[in-house]
Amino acid sequence: MSTKLILNPDCMLYEMKGKALYSSRQVAEEFDKRHDNILRTIDELPHLSFEVSDGLIERKNALSDETVRLLAGQTIEEFYKANFFEDKYKDSSGKKNRQVLMTRKGSMLIVMGFNGRKATAIKIGLLNRFEAMEEFIFSLNSARMEYPALTEAIYNAREEPKPHHFINEADMINRIVLGMSAKKFREEAGIKKGESIRPYLTTEQIRNIETLQRVDIGLIVGGIEFQARKEMLSNYINRLMLKQAA
Repeated sequence: MSTKLILNPDCMLYEMKGKALYSSRQVAEEFDKRHDNILRTIDELPHLSFEVSDGLIERKNALSDETVRLLAGQTIEEFYKANFFEDKYKDSSGKKNRQVLMTRKGSMLIVMGFNGRKATAIKIGLLNRFEAMEEFIFSLNSARMEYPALTEAIYNAREEPKPHHFINEADMINRIVLGMSAKKFREEAGIKKGESIRPYLTTEQIRNIETLQRVDIGLIVGGIEFQARKEMLSNYINRLMLKQAA
């Protein structure tokens, strides 16, 4: 896969093109299995037969050459293509090795056969992580969608808007929420220049940025000057964070 994978620090799941993904390596590590065995299980999927009951996927013992229907009329081939993605990772020696990335449905299909109290607890935790990750991706996309509205508000509020007006506004919100500029955050996180920092933030940070963008739009439209907006937004986020901690 050519698209860069980003590991969310809260959910410990990957984000790629709006999808929450779990890796075959994580399956092996968290369920105490051999990675080559996990890969073998994944590779066998297109040759197995499945049936669906009440939205749950159940694997049948018999192999079948017939077209198998999954979920909303999907064949096993369609299901596999939509939920499993080939990838490479570098080990400690720098060698590239194979891993497979999986959606929530793909992950559940692989781990559903793991039994025992520990495995059950991990599966429940994994479902919760996927839910949290999907919420994070929703907030991430919402923050991205809000930014053009903020840009438009700045543009309409000034007779001759300059590039630094837009840069300063985004920088102000980043400093309030993150305690540093995007440039500083990139340096500390080892992110390349010009790359968006949003996917590297926590869910709470994304939510707070999204909230401040919306509030800032109202303040700009209301004609509040920059320094006053900065103080108002800082006070607002401080109250919000105290409320979240309570």
